[in-house]
Formats: sequence, C-alpha cells, structure tokens
Amino acid sequence: MKTIEINIQNYKKLVIKNIVLDYNGTIAKDGILKKSVKKLLALLSKKYTIHVITADTFGSVKQELSGFDVKVKVLKSTNHTQEKKDYIKKLGKKSCVAMGNGNNDALMLKSADLGIAIVGDEGCASQTLMQSDLVCNSISDALELFVNKKRLVATLRR
Repeated sequence: MKTIEINIQNYKKLVIKNIVLDYNGTIAKDGILKKSVKKLLALLSKKYTIHVITADTFGSVKQELSGFDVKVKVLKSTNHTQEKKDYIKKLGKKSCVAMGNGNNDALMLKSADLGIAIVGDEGCASQTLMQSDLVCNSISDALELFVNKKRLVATLRR
C-alpha cells in the first residue's frame, strides 16, 4: 500500500494514501482532462492512490482517464454531496486528501484529513471554500504540493 507521511510543524502529521479529485471544474474543463494535470497524475499515481469522483456530466471521464493509474468513481445517487462524503469515509478519512471546487464538494473536503479548494476556471463555491483547509488558484498548484511537499509544510505550519 502506498503511504506518504508529511509532518507539518504545530499543525498535524498527514499520513496520506489517497488523493481524491473531483473531475469537472477541478481536473477537467467541459469534460476534457486539463493538459497541465496529465503529467502530474502520472507522477503522483506512483506515490499515492488517485481517485477521481464525478457525476460524469459529459460522459467522457473513462475515455479521458484511460491509460492513467487512477480509480474512477461515477456517482449514482441523487445526493452527490453526501455520496462524495461517504466515499471519503469508506476510504478512511485520515488517509485522504480531497480536492474540488463545486458546492457538492464541500462535505468531501471537510471530511478528508486535508481538504483543498480549487478556484480555477469555474471559480469555487463559497461553502466549499469555507470547508477547506487550503485554497489553491489551480489544480496544478494543488497537485504540485504533493510533488514538492515542503510547499505544503510552508503553507500549513504554525
């Protein structure tokens, strides 16, 4: 099992196994995986288990992510907010980082040990922003925190 520990002074020790990513608005725009994410997904999937959770509004997630070592969860319920939260709980919230931007990502970010709101092209829902531990301007900036972990430490230490 892939596990990375990041000790953040006077904040907490993260023991990360899973990075859970919302799809549309976070790592994809209009159903198309962002080019800046492709290299980072390939790199991070060697160290973490990457999960992509989506309603698959455009019906493109499986095609866009084929060839990447990621687990895709297509939402089935009528309450995506709760389903995303439950997915984090099932994985074990203490082992998860979650990233998203939409209203239905708020509880997912709050439930994960580290929740990162992504402002990005579509903006970020205010409830999601308020439930996050950290806010990034782009998904690339957020994912790079787990390549260059000292950036994460510098931002969150107290």
